[in-house]
Amino acid sequence: HFAVSSYIKNGSEREKALELQLFEMDFMRKLSFLVFLLCVLISLKKENAETKKGFPNRIWPASDSASSILETPPWMSRPGTLEYDFYRESCPQAEQIIRSTVRRFYRANPNAVPALLRLLFHDCFIEGCDASVLLDPADGVDSEKDSPPNETLKGFNLIDVIKSELEEVCPGTVSCADIVVLAARESVALAGGPFYPLQTGRRDSYRSFLEAAAYQLPSPQDNLQETIAKFASRGFNERETVGLLGSHSVGTIHCKFILNRLYNFGGTDEPDPTMDIEFLNHLRSTCNNSNASFSSSPSPSPSPSPSPQEPGVEMDYGGKESDFGTLYYRNLLQARGILYVDQQLTAGEETENWVRAYASDISLFRLDFARAMMKLSNLRVLTAPTGQVRVSCRKVA
Repeated sequence: HFAVSSYIKNGSEREKALELQLFEMDFMRKLSFLVFLLCVLISLKKENAETKKGFPNRIWPASDSASSILETPPWMSRPGTLEYDFYRESCPQAEQIIRSTVRRFYRANPNAVPALLRLLFHDCFIEGCDASVLLDPADGVDSEKDSPPNETLKGFNLIDVIKSELEEVCPGTVSCADIVVLAARESVALAGGPFYPLQTGRRDSYRSFLEAAAYQLPSPQDNLQETIAKFASRGFNERETVGLLGSHSVGTIHCKFILNRLYNFGGTDEPDPTMDIEFLNHLRSTCNNSNASFSSSPSPSPSPSPSPQEPGVEMDYGGKESDFGTLYYRNLLQARGILYVDQQLTAGEETENWVRAYASDISLFRLDFARAMMKLSNLRVLTAPTGQVRVSCRKVA
C-alpha cells in the first residue's frame, strides 16, 4: 500500500487515478494468462454444477480440462500458424510499444478506446483480421473506408502512429493486422474489460473489400434474426453474439442512427413501443428533429465521438464507474437499449437468457467476452507465406 501510494503521490486527482489503474494493470498482465486458465477451469466446474433454472446450457467446449481452450479451433483458417509471443526474437518490444502507445492515446482522449475496438470489429468481420479496412483508395484498391458502414470509423491515425513507432524499432516486421488486434485488446482493458491472451503472426491483405463491407457488416437497425444470421455466418453462436455486443458498453451513438426509433419507428410516425418511456424522453432531449437528420446508413458499433455539429448519446450514459458490460445488459432488461439491434437481444428466449446471465454475473460475462474476442481476433487470418507485412498500413507494400 505504501509503495502504491508513493507511486501516485504527485499529479492531479485524475492523473493519480489513471496512473494507479495502469500500475495495477501492469501487475495483472503478468498473471493474466494463468488467471485466464484458472477462470476456464472454474467455468467448466461451474458448468457441471449449474442448475439455475432458465439459463441456457453452457455451450463452450465440453471438456474436462482447460487445454481445449488453447487448441486450434475450427474457425481459425490456418491452424497452427499463429503463435504466442510471435515477435519474441524479431521484435521483442512489439507488444509493449503497442500497449504504451495506446495508453498515451487514452490519456489524451479516452475516446481512443471505442475507436480502436470498433476498427477490430470492422476489419475482422469482413474477410477476416487482415487489416484490409486500413487501406486507402488507390489504383486497383477500392477502399472499405468508402462503404457506408465505415463512414464514421475513426482511429486510423492512431494505428499509423503505432506502426510508425514499431517501424523505427523493428522495420518491416510487425503486421498491421497484429497491431489492430493487440491495440483493441489494450482498449478493452483500459475500458475496464478483461485482458485476454492473443496469438500473433498475422499478415496483411493485398486487397480491400468494399462491396463486402457495404452489405455484410451488422447494422444498428437489424432485428434479432438478422443479427444472429450475420454472426452465425462468421461462426458465432447466440451466446457468443450476445457477449460480443457487450462491446457496446463504450462509445457514442450518433443520433441519426436512432432517430427512427424515437420518432418514426417502422414508418408509423410513432416511437418504438418497446422503449421505456422515461428513457425515450431522455433520448429525445438529446436527439430531436431540429438538430439531427434521419439516416438509414448502417453502422454496426458505436462511434468514438460525434462531430461538433452532430449530437450523440454516450453508451455508458448510466455511469462510467459501472463495470464494463454489466450496465449494458441491465439496461436492456429495463427496455433502455439505445440501439435497436441491442434491444432486440431481449426478443429471443435464448438471447434474453444470456442477457440476464451477464447482467447478474460479471465474472461469467468477462470470461465469455474474452473467449469471444479471442475467436473474433483469429477469424480467417492470413499467415506466411500468404499476405504481406505493410510498411504503411494505408497502402500495399
